[in-house]
Amino acid sequence: MSDERTARGGLTVALFLLGMNAGVHAATLDLSKAIVVSPPDSSGPERKAIAMLVDEVAARAQIRWPAATSWPTSDQPVIAVGPIKSMGQWGGRFAAEFSSRQSPGSAEGFRIDIKTDKGAPAVFVLGNDSRGILFGVGQLLRSLRMNNGSITLPADFKIASAPRYQLRGHQLGYRPKTHSYDAWDLRIWEQYIRDLTIFGCNAVELIPPRSDDAETSPHFPLPPLEMLRGMSRLLDDYGLDVWLWYPALDKDYSDPRTVEFALREWGEVFKQLPRLDAVFVPGGDPGHTRPKLLMALLEKQTQVLRRFHPAAQMWVSPQGFNQEWLDEFLAILNREEPAWLSGVVFGPQVRLSLPQLRAAVPKKYPLRHYPDITHCRQCQYPVPDWDTAFAVTEGREGVNPRPTQMAAIFRLLQPHTIGFISYSEGCNDDVNKAVWSALGWNPEANVIDILRDYSRYFIGERYSEDFAQGLLALEKNWQGPLIANETVDTTLQQFQAMERAASPRDKLNWRFQEALYRAYYDAYTRNRLLYETGLEDQAMEVLRDARARSSLLALNQAEAILDRAVTKRVSADWRARVFELGEALFQSIRMQLSVEKYQAIAVDRGANLDTIDYPLNNRHWLAHRFEQLRKAGSEAERLKGIDEILRWTDPGRGGFYDDLGDVSRQAHLVAGAGFARDPAFLESPHAGFEEGDDVDEPDEKPASPLRYSWLNHAESMNDAPLQLRYTHLDANARYKVRVVYGGDSPKKRIRLTAGDGLEVHPLMPKPWPIQPIEFDIPAKATAGGELTLTWQREPGLGGNGRGCQVSEVWLIKKINF
Repeated sequence: MSDERTARGGLTVALFLLGMNAGVHAATLDLSKAIVVSPPDSSGPERKAIAMLVDEVAARAQIRWPAATSWPTSDQPVIAVGPIKSMGQWGGRFAAEFSSRQSPGSAEGFRIDIKTDKGAPAVFVLGNDSRGILFGVGQLLRSLRMNNGSITLPADFKIASAPRYQLRGHQLGYRPKTHSYDAWDLRIWEQYIRDLTIFGCNAVELIPPRSDDAETSPHFPLPPLEMLRGMSRLLDDYGLDVWLWYPALDKDYSDPRTVEFALREWGEVFKQLPRLDAVFVPGGDPGHTRPKLLMALLEKQTQVLRRFHPAAQMWVSPQGFNQEWLDEFLAILNREEPAWLSGVVFGPQVRLSLPQLRAAVPKKYPLRHYPDITHCRQCQYPVPDWDTAFAVTEGREGVNPRPTQMAAIFRLLQPHTIGFISYSEGCNDDVNKAVWSALGWNPEANVIDILRDYSRYFIGERYSEDFAQGLLALEKNWQGPLIANETVDTTLQQFQAMERAASPRDKLNWRFQEALYRAYYDAYTRNRLLYETGLEDQAMEVLRDARARSSLLALNQAEAILDRAVTKRVSADWRARVFELGEALFQSIRMQLSVEKYQAIAVDRGANLDTIDYPLNNRHWLAHRFEQLRKAGSEAERLKGIDEILRWTDPGRGGFYDDLGDVSRQAHLVAGAGFARDPAFLESPHAGFEEGDDVDEPDEKPASPLRYSWLNHAESMNDAPLQLRYTHLDANARYKVRVVYGGDSPKKRIRLTAGDGLEVHPLMPKPWPIQPIEFDIPAKATAGGELTLTWQREPGLGGNGRGCQVSEVWLIKKINF
C-alpha cells in the first residue's frame, strides 16, 4: 500500500455489531426527546457541525433537539458531540470512563459509541479533531432512522472510522455554463455544502469571476466576485478546504505586460477570499500556454498567492498538452523540481493514463485526481456502450447516476493519488458525488450501502431500499442496445409505484424529482425508438414497391409514414410528465432543462427538454433525400436513388458491414481493454456521438441532415489506433473499403493502413459534408485470408484527443476486377 494512499488518516475501521449493514437489530433507541450536549468552548466549525445536526434532524423528523453545554440533570437521552481529547472536561457522568482510555487518532476520524446509565442512553459522537466532529455528525445523520415525530437508532450501533484519502472534494462553479449552480444563492449553497459533508467531502473547488464562460447569467442572484467571497466564507465556517480553479486564459505570457496584468488580476481575487487553501491551474481546457511560460507565470503567481494566504498551495495539470509540450512539462518537473509547486492534477485531456502520469512525475509531487463525474459523452469517462438514442436526446449533461461505474473508476485509479476534487457542472451528478465522497472515506464500502444511506437520508427512511435499487436500475437503463432493454419499462414502473405512494413533501424533493425525470425520460425514449424504428421499417416496405406504384407516390407515402413520429406521437402522457418534472426541477433547484423555457446557456448544457423529440431514425435524412429524388429528371433516376436507400447497408456478396457507433453492429471492431481496465478509453475504442450541431469547429456545421448511423462512431483517443479485424476472407479475391468518417472533429486528419502498415490512404482531411468514400485494399493485405484495417489521427496533437472517428465501414469484395 502506497504512502499516498494511507497519508493523513490511515485505514478506515468500522465496527457494526449484529448485522448492522443487513438492517437486523435486536433493539432500537428512541431519541425523540434527546438533548444535544457539547463543550462550551467548541470552535466555530464545531458549532456549525452541531447546528447542522439539530437543523437536519428537525427538517426530517419535525423534532428540534435542544442544545446545551452541560449535561441534563434529568434522565433523558443525550447526544454528546465534541472532541475526544477533552472528554474529561465535558463528558458528564461518563467523563472518567472515556478520558481514562481515549486519545485522538487519525486526522478527521471519529467514533460513535452508546453508553447507558440509569436507563437513559447517551450517544457519543467524538471527533479526533474539528473535522472529525463534522464527519461524525454526518455519519450519525446517515444512520438515524428519522420519520415525522420519531427518531431512532439501532441500540447496538458502534463505529470508529477515519478516512483513507486526505482529499475528497467537488468543484462547485458559480458560472453561466452550469445548468443549475448559476441560480443558487448562499442559502442553497450552504445546504448543498452540508449535504456533501454528510458523505465525507472535505474540500470544495470554486471558480474565479473570469473563466471560459459568459460574463453573466440571467440567473445570477449575486455578482460573481461577491458570490465567490460568500462561498469561501461559508466553507471556512465549516472548516473545509477552499480550492480555486484558475485557468490561465491570456494569449501571450511571454509578454511582460500580460504577465503583469495577470498578477494584478489574480492577486485582487486572492485578496478578496476569506479562505484559500490551494489554487489549481489547468494546462488546457481552457487555457493554452507553453509549459515553460506557464510554469514561469505560476511561480510568480505563487508569490502573489502567499502574500494573502501564506500556507496556500499551487497545483497544475498537463491537460490539453500535445506530445511536445507534455515532454517539456515533465522535463521541467524532473530537471528543475520547482519548490513552489505543490502537486500535479490528472484531469480530462491528459495524454497519459493516471498510472503513466504517476510514473513520469517525480515522487515528491503528489497527484490529485480531477475526475469528470458530470458528463456522459465527449468527456473523460464516457458512458460505455451507450445507445445513440440516449446520446442524442438526454445528451452530455443528463441526470446521470452511475454508481457502479463511478466505483469501478475510483477503485482502479484512485490508489495513485492523494485524493480527488471532481469536475461537476450541476446537480445532475449528485449521486456520483455521494459515491465518490463515500469511497474516498472508505474504498471498501459497498456501493448499495452507500445508495441506501443516500436514499434514507435524502429521500426518507421508507425509501432506503426501493430508491437505492431504483438508482442502480437507472444506471442499467443506459447499458447496451436500448431497443432490447426491456428493463427500462420495469424501472419506470418501480419509480411510478414510489411516486404513487409519495407524500406531497416527497414530491417536492428535488432528488426524488430528478430520479423520476430520468425514469420517465428513459422509458419515453425507448418507446419512441421502438415506434420510430417500426415507422422506418414500414416506410422501407413502401419504397420496395416503388416500381409497382411509381416512385413519386412511394416517396410521398413513405414520408407520410415517417411523419407520424410527430403527427401521432407515442407515449404522450410520459412526455407530458417529463415536462412537468422539468418545471418542478426548475422551481425546486433552479435546474435549467431548456434554453427557451428556462434560459439554459446552451442545448448541450443539460437542456435536454429541447432534444426530447430528436428523431430516432433516418426521418430527417430521408426527407432530404426524398426531396432531392423528387427533383430528379426521370423515373429511372428516382428508382435508382430509392434502391441506394434500400441497399444502404448491403456490402454485396462476400462483403461485410459495420455501423461502428452501434454496439450491436460492430462485429469486426477490435475491442481492446474496455471500460473495466481503461475507463477513460485512452487505449480502447469506444462509441462517440455528435448530433450535427455539436462539432468542435463552430463554422463546420453539416450542410444537410445526417443519417442516424452518422450520429455515432467508434473513436480512439490521441495516438491510439482504431482497428477492424476480418477473418475467413477469400485469399484470391480483391477487396475495397467504403468508409464514412464522422464525428465532432471534422478538421482532424486521418490515415488508413491495411495489414502490416500497407497504406490505403495517407493522412487526409475528412470529407465535408459527411459522405462515403472508397479505396482499394492492397492485394497483399488479404492474401492470407485475413485483414486488419487500422485508422489513426495525426500523431502528437493536443486538445481533447478526439479525431480518429469512423462511423460506417463496408468491406466489399470486388467481383469483377
